[in-house]
Amino acid sequence: MAEVVLSEVNKVYPNGFQAITDLSLEIADGEFLVLVGPSGCGKSTALRMVAGLEEISSGQLEIGERVVNDVHPKDRDIAMVFQNYALYPHMSVADNIGFALKLAKVPKKEIAERVHRAASTLDLTEQLSKKPGQLSGGQRQRVAMGRAIVRQPKAFLMDEPLSNLDAKLRVQMRAEIAGLQRELGVTTVYVTHDQVEAMTMGDRVAVLKRGLLQQVDTPQQLYDSPDNVFVAGFIGSPSMNLMKGSLGGTVEQPVLRLGSLELTLDQSVLATRPALEAYLGQDVVIGIRPEDMEDAVVATGAPEGQMLVTETSLVESLGSEIILHFPVDVEPFAIMEAEFEGEDAVIASADESGRYPYVARVSPRSPAKVGEPLALVVDTARVHFFDPASGLALRD
Repeated sequence: MAEVVLSEVNKVYPNGFQAITDLSLEIADGEFLVLVGPSGCGKSTALRMVAGLEEISSGQLEIGERVVNDVHPKDRDIAMVFQNYALYPHMSVADNIGFALKLAKVPKKEIAERVHRAASTLDLTEQLSKKPGQLSGGQRQRVAMGRAIVRQPKAFLMDEPLSNLDAKLRVQMRAEIAGLQRELGVTTVYVTHDQVEAMTMGDRVAVLKRGLLQQVDTPQQLYDSPDNVFVAGFIGSPSMNLMKGSLGGTVEQPVLRLGSLELTLDQSVLATRPALEAYLGQDVVIGIRPEDMEDAVVATGAPEGQMLVTETSLVESLGSEIILHFPVDVEPFAIMEAEFEGEDAVIASADESGRYPYVARVSPRSPAKVGEPLALVVDTARVHFFDPASGLALRD
């Protein structure tokens, strides 16, 4: 096992394109770190630089307190699990798992012992004599994992290993991989574009956007305290509602203005976010998570000043919860409008009344019906605020 440290790492291709900019990350010994972001954000490039499959343009990479910038991939003592599994179709499962050990000239008896131990851990013992073509997608993924495990490396590197599996199998396999990593205690860097996968698997999650590290923290901290609108919009499903609004009223009685709507804010909002006081009377970006709203019919006794009055345009009943779509005359904040150039957000167009669609996640007891009036209680203590120019969170 080993710590992996990237210090101001850059990747610039010959054509001048900069895929990674000043990436600094410290991945602790035995930690499971997930790199997440949309397609093209540089997460796979970063992983390939750790693996030695991409040359580092500048900066320093350490694995186990050894600088490995110029060390050949096979000498870095890491094991990589690829998206396409990269199994040899003509070899048996046992031969695939033990192939790297054979190349390293490990004694046959030890190879057999390590292969059977890995197969037992991954529930592959009965499949050892089969060829990859005879296995299911999940079993092939386990074989790829087994090949990494038997090497007993300092670190595992995984590049979207579950993307070829169906939804149900992905859920099962991500639980198995996370459990296996905890059992083995091997430092792991895992790449995915799926933020649900990232949140459920990682000890910490690093969010990348166009080669720039946006935030690295525990999954819960990313969710509760995003550093900017990009992280806020990317983490969470359904996505956070990001709106153009303004902060009015006084320090003693602040109010939130969203188009023709006005919500009363508790004094604690300003007390816990000192930076907001300077924005009284100014435009801000408002972020409201869908789950921080509730149908007023269910949330009885809520103050009127915290109600968002609209109508229901779509009801998605999921059994354990209901997703309500509703229109408000508030223009959405496109992440791309921020100076830091977040990924281009898909912004829905306004309806004939000039209203834009937003989403709430409410109790399954909500009686909301399409076309009928809807009053939503907003938990204003959990509203997020961002600077409209920089996109940065307004907190301290």
